[in-house]
Amino acid sequence: MREIANGRHADAEGCCHLALAIDAGHAPTLNLLSILALQAGHHDAALQWVSRAIQQDVQPQYLLTLGTVLQVQGRSDEVIKVFDKARTLGLESPDLWMLRANALIGLQQLADAVSSFQRVLELNPQNWDAANQCGITLQRLGRLDEALAYLDLSDALRPNHVPTLLMRGALLNALKRFDEALSICQRAHAIEPGNSDICVKTGIVLRTMRRDEEALEWFERALALQPHSRNALHDKAAVLTKLRRFDEAFDIYRRLKDVDPNDALADLGTAHLNLLLGHFDAGWAGREARWKLPSAYPRFRQPMWQGQGDITGKAIVIAADEGLGDTIQFARYVPMVAALGARVILAVQKSLLPLLLNMPGVSQCISVSEAAELTAIDVHCPIMSLPFACRTSLETIPAPVSYLPAPDPKRVQFWEERLGPHEKLRVGLVWSGNPNHLDDHNRSIPLTTLSRLLSDEATFISLQKEPKPEDKAALQEVSRILDLTGHLTDFADTAALISCLDLVITVDTSVAHLSGALGRPTWTLLSYTPDYRWLLDRDDSPWYPTMRLFRQRERRDWAEVVEQVRTTLHEVIARRPLFAGNSAQ
Repeated sequence: MREIANGRHADAEGCCHLALAIDAGHAPTLNLLSILALQAGHHDAALQWVSRAIQQDVQPQYLLTLGTVLQVQGRSDEVIKVFDKARTLGLESPDLWMLRANALIGLQQLADAVSSFQRVLELNPQNWDAANQCGITLQRLGRLDEALAYLDLSDALRPNHVPTLLMRGALLNALKRFDEALSICQRAHAIEPGNSDICVKTGIVLRTMRRDEEALEWFERALALQPHSRNALHDKAAVLTKLRRFDEAFDIYRRLKDVDPNDALADLGTAHLNLLLGHFDAGWAGREARWKLPSAYPRFRQPMWQGQGDITGKAIVIAADEGLGDTIQFARYVPMVAALGARVILAVQKSLLPLLLNMPGVSQCISVSEAAELTAIDVHCPIMSLPFACRTSLETIPAPVSYLPAPDPKRVQFWEERLGPHEKLRVGLVWSGNPNHLDDHNRSIPLTTLSRLLSDEATFISLQKEPKPEDKAALQEVSRILDLTGHLTDFADTAALISCLDLVITVDTSVAHLSGALGRPTWTLLSYTPDYRWLLDRDDSPWYPTMRLFRQRERRDWAEVVEQVRTTLHEVIARRPLFAGNSAQ
């Protein structure tokens, strides 16, 4: 009707009621009234009108209207039934498949939703919304390459749509295609130079490229446009920390707390700064703010133990709450808790179960997924809260040379046989951490850079599980690295292999903690401003007596670090006849 096209909804509604006065069961008019009510936000009325239309005549287009109303009401499961009914009547339209896709999104059936978006594009290759939503859904599924392809299509169908550009930039950044990500962000900035969010996204890409000074400029641009931007302030504080401008970072966190006293991220940022600087009292206490944030930690009915009260005779679950390396590092506290008289149940990641099964002081070791089902317990404690519960200071870090159970002799023998005669120094290598870690771009080293350590005077053994594609290709070309990682099934296997080595050289990843916790000679390579646990400007670790730290200097150059390690390694090799035990320190 012309009235609807011209935006005269009241006139259109009046005409519909006049038509119904003549024929109260006129289905097209009833359907039109439903559409008008839906546009006006009167959802219940829209449902009543379209239901009356369907009672008069079951037409596919009326079912499409019904499905739209139900979707707006959040009744996604009923939308799917309407879709199936419409298809039996021969309705095959992009709108119908789009309706189904959105309903599946509401039902969290993301893979099926992708198939429906793809069907929309088969029927109408110019449907921008389907391309855009398909890309977004694939991103949620972690299918990043596919997501990027659909967002590229979305950009082609509607060029210069800034939200699409920003999502493309984020995907390119996640795929390590940094130059392209930066180019996309700069393109978005040229379209909307006054958009603070674009400045933040540009700064994030530059941070990932380790161009911290430039990133800082973009965060400052964002704050010039929007002085109270929480995201810009948090990112600025993070980059100031990497630049070691700690007082300024503290000031920003205080500013964030002034605006929002419940800002848990500001509490955590402050806590990690304090820990990095060795202020453990404030640091451990501040880290407890993480419980204000979403967490996969099991939900216990029992209270959390934070060092308070007598736990003699009580059953306590100590459960992993962060990464694998974190669990290995703080497992050292478990015997201390048992010494307080508690019965300790240790709940850890499945891959760590064989390693920690016989941990001293543990009465039972289970996976974290089983922990919430326990009933006969009195209290629980996250493993990362143990330093706080034990009121750990820099001077009281529990640091035995080795605190993990000894590796299984049969596993050790397995590796000894595969390594062959022990005629040269055996050196284990790890050059890369979890690619999904927020600081991976600072922690990991390309194998091509680390390979400068290699020489014929030592045997080099890869401990690197799941190398990145570019490193995997490089590893195949490097004949001087023995790669037996295909036989590594769990951390207990890795521990057994490490026990056969003379030295482990690793970046900041779980193997660094494993080797250190086993009391093996370990050289850990660290970025200029590392994770808080490594502190600053020291070549030893108070957590691991057999560990030596090699740090980037202000140039943040891995090649310089590798050269220092290479020189030190040659010194160790030169005294190989005297090498024994921990002399690789």
